[in-house]
Amino acid sequence: MTFVSMRIAGAEHAASTGRTFRRLNPVTGEVASEAVAATVADAVAAADAAAAAFPAWAALGPNARRAVLLKAADALAAKGDAFVAAMASEIGATVAWARFNVMLASSMLREAAALTTQVSGEVIPSDKPGCLSMAIREPAGVVLGIAPWNAPVILGVRALATPLACGNSVVFKASEICPRTHALIVEALEEGGLPAGVVSLVTNAPEDAAEIVGALIDHPDIRRINFTGSTSVGRIIAERAARQLKPVLLELGGKAPLLVLKDADVDEAVKAAIFGAFFNQGQICMSTERIIVVPEVAEEFVAKFTERAKALKAGDPREGKAPLGAVVDARTVAKVEALIADAVSKGASVTGAGAAEGVLLPAQVVDKVTADMRLYSEESFGPVVAILRAKDEEDAVRLANDSEYGLSAAVFSRDTSRALSVARRIRSGICHVNGPTVHDEAQMPFGGTRASGYGRFGGKAGIAEFTELRWITVETQPGHFPL
Repeated sequence: MTFVSMRIAGAEHAASTGRTFRRLNPVTGEVASEAVAATVADAVAAADAAAAAFPAWAALGPNARRAVLLKAADALAAKGDAFVAAMASEIGATVAWARFNVMLASSMLREAAALTTQVSGEVIPSDKPGCLSMAIREPAGVVLGIAPWNAPVILGVRALATPLACGNSVVFKASEICPRTHALIVEALEEGGLPAGVVSLVTNAPEDAAEIVGALIDHPDIRRINFTGSTSVGRIIAERAARQLKPVLLELGGKAPLLVLKDADVDEAVKAAIFGAFFNQGQICMSTERIIVVPEVAEEFVAKFTERAKALKAGDPREGKAPLGAVVDARTVAKVEALIADAVSKGASVTGAGAAEGVLLPAQVVDKVTADMRLYSEESFGPVVAILRAKDEEDAVRLANDSEYGLSAAVFSRDTSRALSVARRIRSGICHVNGPTVHDEAQMPFGGTRASGYGRFGGKAGIAEFTELRWITVETQPGHFPL
């Protein structure tokens, strides 16, 4: 068991009440970590500390911020073994998933380092003689970053990296499910030389989450909020922030479709669909939740796909002998089993790699899913995928768009022009041609539409989210006015 303290003004901080909470290992039931259970007063203190540290960090030159972020990237990468252990014990993650998290998160810090000199503006021609008119970007202030458990290093770093690059300070609200994993990120930043107080770490008991987050949103020094998580919680955060007129960046749920057109390379589509549906046990916002096949390739694809899925057993991530690890909790197993039972009762057929053993849930494939089944529209966030049989290409596009979500999608066809045309018709923030729905790179604009949220993380797109665009003029000639 590892104890996790809050970090305020660069120092460990206990709760004002002395309370702590524990996260249990989902596989063994043992205590994975114990963390400080913040009160509202503690959260306010964290925001106050970040506000106090903001002016100096904002005034620091871009290359100085870059140096800190590059050193932090190296420090984070060096903690690979610690992240593997923390993710295995707190969320049941496999070694492969943990290593991938560390690799991409390090890349995100390096990309953020490169952005420090890209926070640029422009000179805009003015109709007023002698008026130098400029649009400049400045740090917004204190950013509240709220990250989830499922890709904890990637999404934790994403909540911090670009805001820091832009000169903001951050209050990082760790997930109650993986406080140790998220605390390691802050350790890496501080080891990289981040000044005390520029990032505050807040940990809280699950039952206190709403009160803590609400207090942070309401804090007058919090000027931006980013949240990655469920659509239901995202709506609450957006509504609370709207009362304060504070901008929010939301990356929420998904129900990603993968379309297999009649001229697709079926073997490539199967490989991508297996990866997209079952990597990290399907607990990724971009996970392939719906495979949409047209009649010409349906039987071949389903046969090959189900054969591959049968081999995807789940096992204890500490042993590393199975391709899948544990899901995060028993509720996930219950939800997936309920979605499957509902689909079967309405005519679907199921091919699985075995029955669940506790939180070890093997891959499940549900064929001939129709609109009256819950699995058609509800996000499963587990190792189950629905196969929808379209009448033709036009119907495949209709099915892809028949969802409240719009995060990621994929289209498979040997005709790139045709596939691109279909991709342009799918209503999603991200779409990949002949690639899996699960694909993330630090420099890409990442985000969704509709119930999947709004705003964009990543690359230059992220700069706009965490800066204020100001219009500043300089008069170089004597003024002439009507009064």
